[in-house]
Amino acid sequence: MKRTLVFTLLAMAGSGALATTLAATAAQAADVTAPVKEIMTEAQNGWSENPVGEPRDYFDEERLKRIYSQDFARVYTDATRFPAFEDGDSPLDYDPIVSGQDSCSLKDVKIVPAAPEGARADVAVTFDNISCLEDPGERKPAELHFIVVEENGKPVIDDILRGGEQGSLKAELVAIAAQGAQ
Repeated sequence: MKRTLVFTLLAMAGSGALATTLAATAAQAADVTAPVKEIMTEAQNGWSENPVGEPRDYFDEERLKRIYSQDFARVYTDATRFPAFEDGDSPLDYDPIVSGQDSCSLKDVKIVPAAPEGARADVAVTFDNISCLEDPGERKPAELHFIVVEENGKPVIDDILRGGEQGSLKAELVAIAAQGAQ
C-alpha cells in the first residue's frame, strides 16, 4: 500500500500535476490573505516604537480602490462626510484595527484563513496589543475577522468584524453616515 502511494505521488510529481495542485492551493491562500497582510503590516508599523517611514491611513484613497470591495469603499466614503473631529477626515475617532486610541506595539500577529465559503473567505487575525500595559484588566489579545471577497478577479476586504459590542466595521460606518445625515 505504502509503495503504491509513493509511486503514485512520484508519478504525479513527475507529471507536474501534484506540483501544480500544490502551487495553485498555496497561491489561492496567499491571495486571500494579501489585503489582510497589508493592513496588519501597516498596523504593526503604525504602532511600532520605531515605525519605518510615515504610517499610512488604512483607508486612504489608493487603498480603498485597491484592497477594499467597492461596497466597503462606498460605505466608508459616505461616512467620511461626517468626520469624528472638526479638523479631521476620518469618520472614526479610534483605530479600528486595535479597537482603541492607545495600543502597545503589536506582537504575535497570526493570520489564518478559513476555507472559503463560495465567494467569501473569513481571514482570522489575532495579536497581542496589551503586553506593555501594567494592568490590562479584563482586556485580552485582540481577534479580528476580515471578510474577503473576490472582485474583478482579486481578493478584497468587504468587512472587518471585531469582538464584543463593536462587531462589523461596515455596519458602524453605515450607522455613522445615517446618523450624520439626520
